[in-house]
Amino acid sequence: MKLDPAEVEFSAIRAQGPGGQNVNKVACAVHARFDIRASSLPDWIKARLLALRDSRITDDGVVVLKAQQSRSLEANKEDALRRLQALVDQASIVQALRRPTKPTRSSQRRRLDAKTRSGQVKALRGKVKE
Repeated sequence: MKLDPAEVEFSAIRAQGPGGQNVNKVACAVHARFDIRASSLPDWIKARLLALRDSRITDDGVVVLKAQQSRSLEANKEDALRRLQALVDQASIVQALRRPTKPTRSSQRRRLDAKTRSGQVKALRGKVKE
């Protein structure tokens, strides 16, 4: 499911870490806020997103991502959108149900025959009696 960038609220903040005086002057890091409940995503994806045990999802159902890898505001916005899309993609994957199967009778017989042969080989490893 493709995210609509208009549903994501961006706010520019000051980045942390090295960068000299530029870090103190320019707000190039981004906080991206995405309200799951108010989004246009299908209900089943919303429910799966809200059920995720992720520290980036608040109790109100808002995903908060901080992007500060780049010194460019636009690049950080794209990074936040890409990470948010990855989170939605992860929630939209539904694993197939596992159907338990039984081994066939011939495979059971082969396994037991192999065990018997292995036991016979081990029995012959003992010390030779005179």
